[in-house]
Amino acid sequence: MLEDGSAFPGRLAGAEGELALGEVVFNTSLAGYQEILTDPSYAGQIVTMTAPLIGNYGVTPEDDEAARPWVAGLVVRELSPKYSNWRAQTSLQEYLKEHGIACIEGVDTRRLTRHIRSEGAMRCGIGPEELGVDEILERVNQHPPMTGLDLTNVVTTREVYKVPAKGIARFRVAVYDFGVKRRSLGLLAGHGCSLTVYPSTTPAEVALDGAPDGVFLSNGPGDPAAVPGVMELIESLAAKEIPVFGICLGHQVVSRGFGAETFKLLYGHRGGNHPVHNLASRRVEITSQNHGFAVRSEGEGVPGAPDLRATHVNLNDGTLEGVRHRELPVFAVQYHPESAPGPHDSRYLFDEFVRLMGERRPA
Repeated sequence: MLEDGSAFPGRLAGAEGELALGEVVFNTSLAGYQEILTDPSYAGQIVTMTAPLIGNYGVTPEDDEAARPWVAGLVVRELSPKYSNWRAQTSLQEYLKEHGIACIEGVDTRRLTRHIRSEGAMRCGIGPEELGVDEILERVNQHPPMTGLDLTNVVTTREVYKVPAKGIARFRVAVYDFGVKRRSLGLLAGHGCSLTVYPSTTPAEVALDGAPDGVFLSNGPGDPAAVPGVMELIESLAAKEIPVFGICLGHQVVSRGFGAETFKLLYGHRGGNHPVHNLASRRVEITSQNHGFAVRSEGEGVPGAPDLRATHVNLNDGTLEGVRHRELPVFAVQYHPESAPGPHDSRYLFDEFVRLMGERRPA
């Protein structure tokens, strides 16, 4: 049930009980449902998979991007009753029930996706029809909208922890966990980075006390305008001229920190097939994306942030996909270069981060 009164019937297939509430969105990935379920950037959202058959290769702990699923619910056309893969340890349905995630199958996901594309992402509920249409709709409309909602404090780590480098440790990196994915940490560690992961509200001086060679600002959920302490964080990092790499919400944090504005997209970008134009190389990258907000841009400039220039542009709708500081070693992209799930076209960005750290302190 959507907040505009649109109803999409189906069969409950996941956890049963309370009405599941969140913002309904759609993801166009053909595979990678487990990575999507456990991506903290999906906190507070009910995800509709546009691929018609979901669950056919089961679930394995190796594909978890976090310690638990973060989606508020899952909508699919068909939930496969069987799974077949040598890595699989359980079925998707069992996984959803184990973690208390609501799922509805048998939904006309094509119709639902077209509705979201025309009317926009909106609040939604998944529950048994016995609750009654009026009660479900009332509770859906009482649920807080995504605009103005800070969810980083929900998904971030509560304590500082470390991730050792794989092989020879060359650099120390401070990671701000706005909803970081395990694949991002693994790729950084694989580049010889010893990581210290901090809660999202950690003051910059605390992270800088560890003498990091660089700072990584992770992906995360919610409205970037509602994330506290952004200006202070970016100003402190800029003053130290330390290399900074931001992705997804981290891109929005960097941009807002230098004065840019963000706005809510009608239905967002979610999937593993989004074309992005790299303005420097003039190449097209196929990227993995998951965001409902974007940074306002104008040509290759960023209004309100004259120190930033555009580096990447979305070829579907022309929205800003990457920025770089004109003088400082600071850059960020709106998409997910760790590609979990998705193509690996953008993993060179981790190499660029390492290069910047090497220039500042040769290893």
